[in-house]
This record gives sequence, C-alpha cells and structure tokens, in this order.
Amino acid sequence: MLRKILIGLGALLSVVLVVVAWAWWTVGQIAVQRVTDDLYMMTGVGGNVGVLVTGNGVVVVDTMTFARQGDAIRARIREITDKPVSIVINTHYHMDHTHGNPAFPPGTKVIATDNTLKHLRERDADYWRDAPARDLLPNDTFETERELTVGGKTIRLFHPGRGHTDGDLVVEFVAEHTIHTGDLYFNGRFPNIDLDSGGSVKEWDATLAAVAARDFERVIPGHGDLSDRAGLLRFQEFMRAVWSGTKADVDRGGTLADAQQVDLSRFDMHTIWFAPYLNQNFVVKRAYEEATGKKQ
Repeated sequence: MLRKILIGLGALLSVVLVVVAWAWWTVGQIAVQRVTDDLYMMTGVGGNVGVLVTGNGVVVVDTMTFARQGDAIRARIREITDKPVSIVINTHYHMDHTHGNPAFPPGTKVIATDNTLKHLRERDADYWRDAPARDLLPNDTFETERELTVGGKTIRLFHPGRGHTDGDLVVEFVAEHTIHTGDLYFNGRFPNIDLDSGGSVKEWDATLAAVAARDFERVIPGHGDLSDRAGLLRFQEFMRAVWSGTKADVDRGGTLADAQQVDLSRFDMHTIWFAPYLNQNFVVKRAYEEATGKKQ
C-alpha cells in the first residue's frame, strides 16, 4: 500500500514539475511582429510591447510581467538592432506591463503618467521597494500630454481620460501612423476594469473617442492581435454597450444577475487563458458596481 502511495506521489510530482517547467519556458517566449520599417510589436505572457528603433536608441513601450521577460525583450531587441534602449514607457501601473522594468539598466529614462507612478508606489509598493526594481520606477512623469523627439522620430504621449485606470497613457508613433493603447483596448478579449485605481466603464467610451480623434492607421492593443482603427472603434462600441445595458438595468431596479444576462455575443469577445476571470460576468459586474456605487 505504501509503495502504491509513493508511486502515486512520484507521478504527481513529475506532472507538477513538467507543468512548472513548461510555464517557466513559456514566460521566456517572446514573439516579434514587424509593424513598420522601424516599429515592432512583441507578444508573450502579459501585455503587448511596442519597440521603436530610432537613430538615437530604442524606445520600449511596456515590459510584461517578470524581470525574466524584460531580459527576453532586450535579447529580441538585440536581434533587431545593436542600438541601446534609451527610453522605457509604461502605459499604466499593472504588473503585466511594468514588472519587466528591472531588466533594464539603472538610469534608463522611464516615462509614465503621474497617476501611474502614484499607483506603483501605493498599490504595488512591495515589488518596487528595493533595488533593482526601485531604480526602474518611472522617473519622468506628466499629467496630460508629452511630445518626444528621439533620433528624428516624433512620439506623442497622452492621457485621454479614465478607462482601464485613471493613469492610462497612449503612445502615438507619428511617422509610423501607429498608436499603442495599453489596456484601453483589449482586442477580442474581455477587459480588466480597475475601479479601485480610478478606472471607469462609464467614461471609457469618451476616452476612446479622444483616442480615435488622433491620426493613425494601426493599433498595438494592450492585449490581442495587432489591430487598426476599425478594431478600436469596435471595442469602443463594446464598452458603450456594456455601460448602457447595465445602466438601463440599474435604472429599472434590476439586480446584478439581471444585468449579466445582456447579450454581447455579437462582439465575439474571449477570455485570456492566463486570466480566466476576465469574462462577461466580470465586465458587467464592474459596470454594475460603478452604476450603483456599491461593491458586489
């Protein structure tokens, strides 16, 4: 009997080790897609990364979830160019967009909004308290808008309003006619809505309208495949439908369960495998909480 138990435990341990090894291997896998001559999108476990090669160094937008991924991002950049990374931009404070920062050299310019830095210090303090993470916190912040010229390339950064959080920024690569939206746009996926950090389902529609007013053709979303203006507008329509449907149910005195029956199938949204809680019920719940002012 003991022998059977030990064999069973050994088999279970083997499975666990295989799963852990697979997960660790997966974390280090970074795919690269060329967007324009000098602009690339990198994807992996976490938020999408934008990489712009300029005559005076490389600009990186977001750094994924682990320092190991930051190392992998840098390795993939070295396959593209021998120019060093001169600027890192964080679109917002969530770990799947910032926790790769410590892989970059101390002293690297890290740009974010004022609110993003505030949230990193207050809501993710344990990670950023000590070196090397502490040395790669945003060190150049702004409130609403900033324009950069790097190696002859113009980059516009702007905070279009509340949505995913209250600190989201969008990166406009002017010559490339491309924007990186961070998590203001989940392409084909149910979004996270961080109400505790100032996010808003209600205001997301107007925020995306401000983004859509810019001059661009291509969109690097926070999650999902490379997209375009039509895709962004479709996501805006989804967020508008979530808010209007939920608010109408609340105004009629409906319950959360009532609101969650809304038919959103026409948008063909999916969950992210590493965040299965991001589904229709979650999104409607966040809208319901905002509409009622009560946590559910």
